[in-house]
Amino acid sequence: MGRKHRKRQEGPTLAEQADRHALYQKSVQAPEAEVEFFDKAYREIRGKKPLLMREDFCGTALLATTWCQSDPERRAVGADICPDTLAWGREHNLAPAGEDVARRIELVEADVREANLPLADITCALNFSYCIFQTRDELREYFEAAHRGLKSDGLLILDLFGGTECQDELEEETDIDDEPATYIWEHASFNPIKNHIVCHIHFEFDDGSRLDKAFTYDWRLWSIPEITELLGEAGFSKVHVYWEKFENTDDDDDELEGTGEYYQTDEVENQESWMTYIVAEY
Repeated sequence: MGRKHRKRQEGPTLAEQADRHALYQKSVQAPEAEVEFFDKAYREIRGKKPLLMREDFCGTALLATTWCQSDPERRAVGADICPDTLAWGREHNLAPAGEDVARRIELVEADVREANLPLADITCALNFSYCIFQTRDELREYFEAAHRGLKSDGLLILDLFGGTECQDELEEETDIDDEPATYIWEHASFNPIKNHIVCHIHFEFDDGSRLDKAFTYDWRLWSIPEITELLGEAGFSKVHVYWEKFENTDDDDDELEGTGEYYQTDEVENQESWMTYIVAEY
């Protein structure tokens, strides 16, 4: 059954009034959980607290802001090539966080392969952003740059998605908490010869309006072995894969649901859809 829509009223639609960055943050990002995982992984591997985080492809710098809010000793640096997105982040994330937090965050407009930033305890590239690099040489070049940007005991943290249905053309809908809107993730096309995938994010609103293709992603769908091999070629000494724990749902014993908890492993059963963290040691 389709969504029920309110009768269109005079004035701008909800889609016309919407802020795509605010909706993205609410529907896609989980910065508190990511900070918790970063801290856990670094302490497990290095035995101490990480302080300086570098966020590559930082966008609105929500994660960098949350990192600095988590501990008064922490600092963050971020790099992104889009000046408008960085400006939005400064206005809507850094400024509201207060001067003490904002002064501990440095954002630069730069290609992540060329950004000149302080050496980090942790560098991250999340939301599959590095998949924009679609050849082995391009991705290795990025990993080499990330390696140069780490301290000698630093970690690079990536996320990656996959599963049996990730090559299918599909749409997944999720209601956005406290918003009159639905988040729609679309796999628009997949070319198995090149593992080339195009994805879109749309937002549909309760008044029937729609923000179509709010974000579009043109990626190569990399595999975990490809990533781990390229990390080794780029100079990283060891790579860990953290897999999400799954459990049966109450509604269907055959359906598994992610718990949000991750553990190190090197052997799992494939699933329809999964997201994993890959952690590489300098």
